[in-house]
Amino acid sequence: MSHIRESDRFETRAIHAGQEADAENGAIMTPVYFTSTYKQDAPAQPRQGYEYSRTSNPTRTALQENLASMEGGRWGLAFSSGLAATNALLDRLVPGDHVVAGNDLYGGTYRIFKRVFERYGIRFTFVDTTDAGQVERAIEPATKYVYIETPSNPLLRLTDIAAIAALTKRAKKLLVVDNTFATPYLQRPLALGADLVLHSLTKYLGGHSDVVGGALIGNDDKVRDELAFFQNAVGGTPGPMDCFLVMRGTKTLAIRMDRHGENALAIARTLEEHPLVERVHYPGLASHAQHALAKRQMKSFGGMVSFELRGGVAAGNAFASSTRLFTLAESLGGVESLVETPPSMTHASIPAETRRAAGLADGLVRLSVGIEHLDDLQADIAQALDKAREAAGELATRRA
Repeated sequence: MSHIRESDRFETRAIHAGQEADAENGAIMTPVYFTSTYKQDAPAQPRQGYEYSRTSNPTRTALQENLASMEGGRWGLAFSSGLAATNALLDRLVPGDHVVAGNDLYGGTYRIFKRVFERYGIRFTFVDTTDAGQVERAIEPATKYVYIETPSNPLLRLTDIAAIAALTKRAKKLLVVDNTFATPYLQRPLALGADLVLHSLTKYLGGHSDVVGGALIGNDDKVRDELAFFQNAVGGTPGPMDCFLVMRGTKTLAIRMDRHGENALAIARTLEEHPLVERVHYPGLASHAQHALAKRQMKSFGGMVSFELRGGVAAGNAFASSTRLFTLAESLGGVESLVETPPSMTHASIPAETRRAAGLADGLVRLSVGIEHLDDLQADIAQALDKAREAAGELATRRA
């Protein structure tokens, strides 16, 4: 990163950080180093520290430097998926350790907490992290992490990162922020006091629905070394082509996020006015409970929108099955628009009573708003809402 200066803005860092022209031939794009091993000059004397690609690979090094620069961290570590990054985070813990986590989390995060690591004696307490008092009361001597998503998945709830960071620092605990929905372009958790940032690189940072990856970024070198040990020892590392694809995505992150946000805000406003829609969850709306916090904590409001339909599961399923441009699929953050129903898809691993207690209504629909032309997206939503209204009406007739 020698040609990157402290004063360089985000858009410049996203394109140039970790990216050096090839010293031998001047190639602009980072080479994809398809190699499993490296020639050594003498026994135990690898060149530039590279000896085996599970441990390190030059393409991965470039990506890790790129991610660290965008998040304002000293280091970054890349993984084969967001859950592989979460796994490495939890590998630092031992039986008896405790984690305080948000009660509105990605279903895969909840699953790895409850169904994998809880079996090994790690304890988890789930609270509403929008209330700092609940977080503070849940922290105990054995707590190692406070783990939050903001905005959360799928209800787009915001947690005050600076406020939670202040209490975790007093308690000498590590604050981990899943920044996948916001991206470092819209939100910088480390600058607000967080200790670690987690990403699913599959989403906005990759941006094209063609790669799966994850990352952890931070400033503490000791924590970095511990996490790097598990990155290597467990082996959840990305291949060089995956790293290259993510770097291709980060170069256009800023302009994509601007368009995602513009489209999402317009669609959220349209949904809020529709009689079939019970509630819209989008931080850019004045009706959002943490709208003021969103304006203070984020650059803008992102491309994710969720909403609750009158008519429950039947209406939600009818809407999601009727769109033309919004593809019915899991995941998010690509240039194309996606739609899904969390109760039956991304959050199906969370028990129904737990979902409902956390506010995930049966008629919940989640949109990943892409960068297509807004008029076309609005027309698609209008016709899908008509289908959802028909389904809700048929259900009401049967019940009568």
